[in-house]
Amino acid sequence: MALLRDWSGLGSLLPDVAKFYQLHLQRHAEAAAYLMQRGLQAEVIEELRIGYAPGRCLRARLISLGYPLADLQQAGLVNAEGYDTYSHRIVFPLEGNLYGRSIGTAVPHRFLPGSKGGLYAWQKVRHYPEIILVEGLFDLAVLWQAGFHNVTCALGTHLNALQFRQLCADHECSGTPRTLYLAFDSDANGSGQKAAQSLSQRLRAAGISTRRVELPTGHDPNSFFVSGGSAQEFRCLLERACS
Repeated sequence: MALLRDWSGLGSLLPDVAKFYQLHLQRHAEAAAYLMQRGLQAEVIEELRIGYAPGRCLRARLISLGYPLADLQQAGLVNAEGYDTYSHRIVFPLEGNLYGRSIGTAVPHRFLPGSKGGLYAWQKVRHYPEIILVEGLFDLAVLWQAGFHNVTCALGTHLNALQFRQLCADHECSGTPRTLYLAFDSDANGSGQKAAQSLSQRLRAAGISTRRVELPTGHDPNSFFVSGGSAQEFRCLLERACS
């Protein structure tokens, strides 16, 4: 199967898929309950265009819009057997891809074939003198909801080459060097903080000022807010962030 980055047939396909999944979010109580459990409110759900893939219905809808089955398979939306590849997943539209988070027993994370792309909504945050970088989209959503609109997401702890270049390019805003706050998961095994430390060293070598945010053990930004953390408490964590 050709990778998305090598295929020019997407056109309006992914926007149509995202709209279809947005409609289904309103029709499935299990999806709404999951988002409530993750602390997301209606405004951020609409802003981020979050949807829900119930499975076994996307193919018929897209074919009715005139998309050939071969194109859906080429994009990775339908498998060789003709079934939807996204099923029982909360879906976030990305630039040139889709992220699906399982709410069932399937593998938690899913992307369409190819690169996950650049930093999430980078064009909206790139001009901030201070930027918060998180691992996951639910982390980003609750921070945005709490008023931190200078947040972006790497979709994991490992930055691809494009994401690293984005952070390093134009790193001065109005003559002031950018400061990057790494708010990675505080995993019990320390993996999130180790990844943050490693990334911090790479970025500092490239001339980027970094600060590592120390969340309470066992928490990520999403669980921090879901468990009762406030915007002011998170600001305190930013103020105490270490270099």
